Amino acid sequence: MASSDSSGEVDLSAGVLCAGNIVYDILVRPMEEIRWGSTTWVERIEPHLGGNGASTAVTLGRLKVPVRLLGAVGPDPFGRFALDILREAGCDTGRVTKASSQTATSVALVNAAGARSFQHCPGASREVFLAPIPFHADLIAKHKHFHLANIFGLPGLRAHGGETLRRAKAAGLSTSLDTGWDSKGEWMTVLGPCLPHLNLLFVNEDEGRMLTGSGDPATVAAFFMERGVRSVVVKLGSNGCAVFGSDPSVNIPAFWVDVLDTTGAGDCFVGGFLAGLHAGFDLTGAARWGNAAGALNVTSLGGSTGIPSRDEFLKFLDSNEVSQATELK
Repeated sequence: MASSDSSGEVDLSAGVLCAGNIVYDILVRPMEEIRWGSTTWVERIEPHLGGNGASTAVTLGRLKVPVRLLGAVGPDPFGRFALDILREAGCDTGRVTKASSQTATSVALVNAAGARSFQHCPGASREVFLAPIPFHADLIAKHKHFHLANIFGLPGLRAHGGETLRRAKAAGLSTSLDTGWDSKGEWMTVLGPCLPHLNLLFVNEDEGRMLTGSGDPATVAAFFMERGVRSVVVKLGSNGCAVFGSDPSVNIPAFWVDVLDTTGAGDCFVGGFLAGLHAGFDLTGAARWGNAAGALNVTSLGGSTGIPSRDEFLKFLDSNEVSQATELK
């Protein structure tokens, strides 16, 4: 297993403590355009569990990684729906807050190519993480790693994400963060204080461009590593991912699958990547697990619906060959 030490490696020898939003998703497919004042017939309208924290936690749970989720749901059927799915996946929901507001809800419009547009109401997410997380012994018991899923989607945590991550490190946890999209446009104002306290940062191409001004993965990674991050993973969609901080830095190609819906693909990638580290792989090996989780999820409608059991996941890995990782110059 990897261990947390002066080299900056992450420690997933035990479980993952994950903080993030929990969302009730209503997915509509296919939707190519909105025509106001009319009715459009579609093939499918379905409820699913969504949210960056929830989708990552479900992926970890189904891949048999102990995971405890921190977040909030409301006092409504949407919240009960979300908690039922999380528990069925094996996630510890004992620290999920019961808020007074409605469960965070999104309507996701998905086109025929699998691309999507979200209309999001944060709801209960506004009532949680209003102060830095206190990493008491009872909270972190049997957990060695803290993952923050989309700081931009957590209104209360935006102001003190850096302090929360500093406390996690002080409590002996290794740390990771998946950036997400900042609808408020504050970007580095929010993320900057977090960077010195991160072992591992996940970012996709669009987010990297907004945060650094560059579309080049190597330049994006260098920007973050110069500011204290030990390792950076740039998610490249159908082109797989690029891993920086390993020796050498590498590009790991994607698995080719038929795409139905890209909702949650990045969150499932992160869950798969962390599960790979938990299984004892290095960053390059873990990236293949991340690519597999992302690929499996886009074959189904929903934020984590496509993630199978660990046994089925391993069969997918064994039976689907991809090109070898290539060194990045």
